[in-house]
Amino acid sequence: KYPQIPAPLSRIRVEYLFYQAIASRVGLAEAMPQILHYDASNHLLIMEDLGTVQDYTSIYQQDVDLARNKLEKLVCFLSELHKISPKDLEVFPDNLALRKLNHEHIFMYPFMPNNGFDLDQVTPGLEALSDKFRADISLIPIVQKMGGLYLSSGNHLLHGDFYPGSWIEKEGQPMILDPEFAFVGLAEFDLGVMYAHLLMGGTSETTIDLELRSYAGKLDHTLMQAFCGIEIFRRIMGLAQLPLDYNLEEKEQLLNKARSLVLN
Repeated sequence: KYPQIPAPLSRIRVEYLFYQAIASRVGLAEAMPQILHYDASNHLLIMEDLGTVQDYTSIYQQDVDLARNKLEKLVCFLSELHKISPKDLEVFPDNLALRKLNHEHIFMYPFMPNNGFDLDQVTPGLEALSDKFRADISLIPIVQKMGGLYLSSGNHLLHGDFYPGSWIEKEGQPMILDPEFAFVGLAEFDLGVMYAHLLMGGTSETTIDLELRSYAGKLDHTLMQAFCGIEIFRRIMGLAQLPLDYNLEEKEQLLNKARSLVLN
């Protein structure tokens, strides 16, 4: 999707090892395509063809809602995934090369003034609005701290990019793709990213919180909310733009919400 950004070839091995880690886990393996062959020397992963399917990025349009039963399945997927801890894994790479790239685009690039990406080409007035948050001296140190936590190790196997572009619908049920960003880290990161995209997709906080009750693990809600807020900043002020059906005023509301979540 972004050929101008070099990404490490090692991500293919990470993805393969993720599929291996979930292969015998009820509730996980059936929610992902089957692996048919892995050729390590050629960085080639061949997987099941799921046919003609759509992802869930349509939820960013204001007339499209994510059904409660599908949200519940997504929460249950993370709940089962995060039960996999380092002691359950014979080996899992730290995926640090790809994480450092991701760290730059989540925690650094969106908050850099004059970063070379003209946000006014996305929404007129968005560049000046973003500069207001980039100059927020109460916000930036917390973003930097959260970036350090993202690069640290943790106790749970994470998907690493759990957003609607990684969710597809097959036969009326959500399935999960693209675990190339996977690593062993903080569960709150996966959940915060999911929470952010549900908010940007118009799902109410009440609905999200109700469904999160089915998450089986312990959560630090302050951390989850901070990761959530930073993901909103990243998607509105950064390079990885979404097909958001929002004008400047609505984006400002989202950014103000993001700030309150980070500073919670």
